[in-house]
Amino acid sequence: MRELWTRTSGTVRRWIGDPTVSLYLRATVAATLSYVVALQVSAEPAPLTAPLTALLIVQVTVYSTLKTSIRRVNSVIVGVLIAIGFSAVVGLSWWSLALTILASLVVGHFVRVDEFVNEVAISAMLILGTTQLASQAWDRVLETLIGAGVGLAFNVVFAPPVWVDTAGEAVEGLARRARHLLLEIADELGGPAPVEQAAARLHEARRLDQAIADVDAALRQAEDSLRLNPRVSEGLLSRIVLRTGLDTLEICVVVIRVLTRSLTDLAKRRDGEQRLFPQDVTVAMEELLGHVGGALVSFAVLVTTQVSRSAEEAEGRLTAELAAAWTVRENVAQLLLRHVQEDPEAWQLYGSVLAEIDRMLDELALEHRSRRLMEELDRASAANAERLDRLGRFAGLRRLVRGGRLRRRKI
Repeated sequence: MRELWTRTSGTVRRWIGDPTVSLYLRATVAATLSYVVALQVSAEPAPLTAPLTALLIVQVTVYSTLKTSIRRVNSVIVGVLIAIGFSAVVGLSWWSLALTILASLVVGHFVRVDEFVNEVAISAMLILGTTQLASQAWDRVLETLIGAGVGLAFNVVFAPPVWVDTAGEAVEGLARRARHLLLEIADELGGPAPVEQAAARLHEARRLDQAIADVDAALRQAEDSLRLNPRVSEGLLSRIVLRTGLDTLEICVVVIRVLTRSLTDLAKRRDGEQRLFPQDVTVAMEELLGHVGGALVSFAVLVTTQVSRSAEEAEGRLTAELAAAWTVRENVAQLLLRHVQEDPEAWQLYGSVLAEIDRMLDELALEHRSRRLMEELDRASAANAERLDRLGRFAGLRRLVRGGRLRRRKI
């Protein structure tokens, strides 16, 4: 019985922790609450605009909910104003309906309601077709405000979870896939290298490159969950750490694709009947690629670890992997230099392989990461200072205008 309870509770926690399940539950509760509130305030017998609005604006993060709320309310108000203007001038006919739809879409584009452009036209059409125009327009705006207010308040009071762990798992998964590919390449260096086999590794590297888009989507969701979230005290630092970490891994993945391209060209040169490298170089290259793969995983663990002690352990593992990789890399360089003298025509491909490995090791270095973090923090601080400066100038302008009005009244 205890084992069954443990398994069931673990399944329920995974469901609740899933972004899709969390969104469905939150949207359902917010829509229901907004309908209950609208029944008490609106004159409509079935104020379904309120739950519809709440259903549309509730997102998995507070920041995205706030953005959606503003756009949704803006689109409804603009549509209502357009409908009132057309009904007062021309009334309802087929050509006035066409003009209303066209004007709503154009104005919606200019007021930047984004995905709610069609909502401007829908609101205008619904109001244009009513007999009691003023009452219906006010009720629709009121219900929209209720739905947006309840949805936003629900996400503020019951703050959505922070999706940093989900993004961290995606980043670590990308690093482990890259490491697995490097280990596969290393295992195949010991025997004859058919061109088809090398080309298959190139296609795997391209798929790995395409997987970055999925990781980037998870990271953007995590970044949004850190904005305006009362649970988070250092959201800016967490966002920058994750973003710069993904940028580094993205560069490494691109370099791995270039590396597989070089190995494919080398396999074509060997006609698939010989080893890509001599025996002594092969052994060293296998060890080198293993250390590079380990460094990739250690780097991903470092940028996604929140606890300082675990971060120190990950940093220690990364430092050890990089040091071992550089030592083996120097050995590989010496071996390749000796074989290049025996086979001068291979110097370009050998050199490109070494250059690509050097690029990955440089990107994963702690000094490079610290410098990039400082640059991003300085850029974010400068942007915040500029934003505050604009707000200060706006507040000063308002005080100046208010002071001028008071002086005119005294005169």
